[in-house]
Amino acid sequence: MKRLISIILMAALLSLCLTGCGDTRENADKSTAKTTKKESFAEKKDADTSNSQYLTGKHHADIAPITVTNFVNLAKKGFYNGLTFHRIMSGFMIQGGDPNGDGTGGSEETIKGEFKSNGVENTMSHKRGVISMARTQNDPDSASSQFFIVQADSDFLDGDYAAFGKVTAGMDIVDKICQSVQPIDNNGTVPADQQPKITAIKVID
Repeated sequence: MKRLISIILMAALLSLCLTGCGDTRENADKSTAKTTKKESFAEKKDADTSNSQYLTGKHHADIAPITVTNFVNLAKKGFYNGLTFHRIMSGFMIQGGDPNGDGTGGSEETIKGEFKSNGVENTMSHKRGVISMARTQNDPDSASSQFFIVQADSDFLDGDYAAFGKVTAGMDIVDKICQSVQPIDNNGTVPADQQPKITAIKVID
């Protein structure tokens, strides 16, 4: 479990590469093919298919910039170093980033919840490997430092939680954590002495 879990964070300050999507189309007369929140993975209806060419390849999208900025700032400060995954639910997700190690803690600040039910467009779905922010059930703007990694597709979270990244390598480690750690209740609570430790979260500029 000491192997790295690599992730892509999705926001304006970091480039998200969407590679080779055949249905991502832009007019060829544009100098760059950049997607926007409204145009991402959408075919332009007014395109002249008889004369125009289509571009596929790498495009950019901005998703949850407040969330990513918060996560990156905490990581750069070393906030996550030595913290744990305190909540583990096999077949669902692993949750960590709480300095108290019991789901009650966070950093000094909370951030706006960047998801649909809170008035923010976020088209990222909670598929396997997606990283999202944990929050209290009754306060959409209560996310702080706690995050979770989705082990299995959990679309029911879409629109109510701020997905902001994706594991690009190391999901086998997430699977091993889920298989080897036994929670003590149906909520995924893991005793402090059995919680997998986050050695470090490093941001490479």
